[in-house]
Amino acid sequence: MTLNALYETILSRKDADPDSSWTANLLSKGPEKCAEKFGEEAVEAIIEAVKNDRDALTSEAADVIYHLLVMLVSRGVTLDAVMVELDRRQGTSGIAEKASRTP
Repeated sequence: MTLNALYETILSRKDADPDSSWTANLLSKGPEKCAEKFGEEAVEAIIEAVKNDRDALTSEAADVIYHLLVMLVSRGVTLDAVMVELDRRQGTSGIAEKASRTP
């Protein structure tokens, strides 16, 4: 499954019955809950990375990506917009890019 396909699946469940879909259920709780869930999954991934458990990290990374996309959908941010931003940063040093941000 590609990120685009996963994003489209999440988007298609946005208006589904919350009792029929975990994605619809999560989205129905609002953007704040989606962000909270993303944060929980990110922390779990960090823990597995520190423990050096590759299999668990792989599983948690999949959860992080899924919940990131749910959070984006909850706020109306498209995956295409994120890809455009990544393209914009291509070839720019991470240090230089961070320094160019306005506080």
